[in-house]
Amino acid sequence: MFKAARSCGRPTIVTAVERRNLLRAAAVAPAAALIPTPALAYDASSKNGGRSDSASPRFALAVLPDTQYLFDADSADPAPLRETFDFLLRERGGEDNVAFMTHLGDVTEHGTEQEIALAGQTFKALDGKLPYSVLGGNHDVSGDDQRGSTPYLKTFGPSRFKHQPSFLGATADGYNSAHVFKAAGRQWLVLALDWRISDQGIAWAQGVLTAHPTLPAIVTTHDIAFADDNGQAYLSDNGRRLWDHLIKANDQVFLALGGHYWPPGRTVLKNDAGHDVHVHITNYQDRYYGGAAMIRLYHFDLERNRVDVETFAPWFLARDPARRTPLEAETIELTSDVNRFSLDVDFDERFAAFAPPALPKPRPAAQVVDRHTVAYWRFDQAGQSVADGAQVKDWTGKGNDLTVRRLANSTAETLTLAADHHEGAPAHASLKFDGGKNPDRGAILQTGPNAPVNSMKFLGGYTIELFMKLPDPYEGDHSWMGVFSWEGRSGDAGKHAGYSETETTCSMNVTGERFLQYNVYAQVGDVNPTAWSHALPTGVWQHVAIVNDGKRSVVWVDGSRIARNPSRITQGIATLGRPFTLGANSDNLSYGQGFYGWIGDVRISDRALKPSEFLPNGHFTS
Repeated sequence: MFKAARSCGRPTIVTAVERRNLLRAAAVAPAAALIPTPALAYDASSKNGGRSDSASPRFALAVLPDTQYLFDADSADPAPLRETFDFLLRERGGEDNVAFMTHLGDVTEHGTEQEIALAGQTFKALDGKLPYSVLGGNHDVSGDDQRGSTPYLKTFGPSRFKHQPSFLGATADGYNSAHVFKAAGRQWLVLALDWRISDQGIAWAQGVLTAHPTLPAIVTTHDIAFADDNGQAYLSDNGRRLWDHLIKANDQVFLALGGHYWPPGRTVLKNDAGHDVHVHITNYQDRYYGGAAMIRLYHFDLERNRVDVETFAPWFLARDPARRTPLEAETIELTSDVNRFSLDVDFDERFAAFAPPALPKPRPAAQVVDRHTVAYWRFDQAGQSVADGAQVKDWTGKGNDLTVRRLANSTAETLTLAADHHEGAPAHASLKFDGGKNPDRGAILQTGPNAPVNSMKFLGGYTIELFMKLPDPYEGDHSWMGVFSWEGRSGDAGKHAGYSETETTCSMNVTGERFLQYNVYAQVGDVNPTAWSHALPTGVWQHVAIVNDGKRSVVWVDGSRIARNPSRITQGIATLGRPFTLGANSDNLSYGQGFYGWIGDVRISDRALKPSEFLPNGHFTS
């Protein structure tokens, strides 16, 4: 049966890194309807001992479309698929971190016992080693999922998967199945739906979603959409039925995948909640060697909020490049924008309606203060005021309270309290500064004249931490605005090696390019090593830490050490007994421009903290 209108010696092992280098160079149902098995994270070893890292924020979902021409009567050749499976098993514990594979139907050309048996034997390579799903396509079965027994059902039905820990269950007829795998620290649901699902099947699928309301879901089926020659996809009749009766009302479903048609294509639809659902067609049977078991990897990255997609043929990739034929070389990788692309997905935001992230609760000051804490300021105290003259408590009890003062040209709105905060901050509150220049305005918070921190030299080392966020949009000229500083002219401290003898002895500032600058005059010697960060993003909370071990200072942003940390010896801070200041930097003891953005908890310690001890990471145990 032909799909009208385009529907339907061991080779060298190549690692993921080698692959990428080469490719760069080459150009509603009752619960009883489920067959019960535990919804556990599948973490079995691959044939060479590899395991997927279910805690890593990066993993790959492998998508395998129509393999029918590899299982076609007496012209069958499963070799390409064997190579694809070998590749996936290697990458289960490799850089790609393959967590699950889903086949999109049309496993075989005619659905005969002979073809199905050969396919079933080939798929044994994955059994017990990599969790996967398979669904029936129109070349494997006919009619809808009420068709009764078939060779396909006997080989790829629930009996094949019932011992697989990722298998959640199937419809009573056996042609629709549900799978749960664990990756990136959470569980993901895959619905593998028959190419012509019945009303009973749709009700079952709805029941699965209802029973697992917090799991992000991927719908896979054989026939969901077709595309024009530009790669723009449109729902097919069957796809429209699935959309109208299942997908659009279930916000869990964020990705829907189908094969059957070519060329490949994609589109984005809005569901009833107004959220994006990505609909993709993947099928390469029209290409050389019936697509040669080409695989598509969806690389999920929950830190970067991206899904990077690539399409390639492991069978051709594993060949000696010098021995590849022109058609093999041409089909190694597909790089058009429907085969190699990236999706921006803010996973927390996209899944928030049905699976809101479990954010840390506020932590009391006692959990983040120890005997080495010099000062700790937070802005969530009941009745906290930010009017001029108001005080912010130092929670160490050591007398380093801050007093609020607005600069000239400032109003009440120049400094306000905010509930916005870094998710790892102990206090769920911050200060919002609206400082600027031309004319200068701002607000500062300063320690009193006799505060101990004013004169501390920190010869044995120190750590200064704070949370900060720059506004988005970032409007106006805010270059060289101060975040914090110790007041006092460097020249008065006998320091002459720096930019100006009227600048402060220690400060953190933000440049016009939004680089952090940490400039400090050491107590010992006439040196002022300066550290420079990368350009800080806007609209994002960040944790900043300056750590000095008594010899050198290192700046960390979000637990990552920045590159431009000077290597010169820097012992202590040349303080002059003048106030520690939050919200600005001074020149010649005068303040003008203030900080623009948010500042959360601030903590100063008289020792070098390890990253595991930083404010977002918990509390002190001693």
